[in-house]
Amino acid sequence: MAHPRLTPRVQRRAALAASGWVALAATAFPGGSPLRWIPVLAFVALAPGLALLLPQPLGLRPGARLEALALAAPVSLSVATLVATTLFLTKAFSLTFFLVVLALFVSVASTLPGVPLPAATRGAVERDGARSPRFRMPLFRRRGTGGGG
Repeated sequence: MAHPRLTPRVQRRAALAASGWVALAATAFPGGSPLRWIPVLAFVALAPGLALLLPQPLGLRPGARLEALALAAPVSLSVATLVATTLFLTKAFSLTFFLVVLALFVSVASTLPGVPLPAATRGAVERDGARSPRFRMPLFRRRGTGGGG
């Protein structure tokens, strides 16, 4: 009986979903150890954004991949800030609980299609020149030397 092969896309999604649990497991190492803070920092700074942006249904063009990667860090830090603020306001904040909530969020978000990125499809239309621009820039009059309007 042949085993079904996992596609690279499914492997990336599974790795992304597992990254939170790996970061949570890394908290078992001593406090100042790089084996503890590097996985946690990488997970908090990138994983939530990647989970929201990268599982695109049609894939991404090369330029849009770079855009998604650059956008992943601010989106991740925004999600982490919202989670941390909520936990602080409910007086339930701890590193373990914070990582569990983020790991659950990333696990669920990585199974869903990503947020659509306009640049993923816009670049193909602009490069091919198949369409004219949607709007034209307004032409402005030059002011006279008298000032005023």
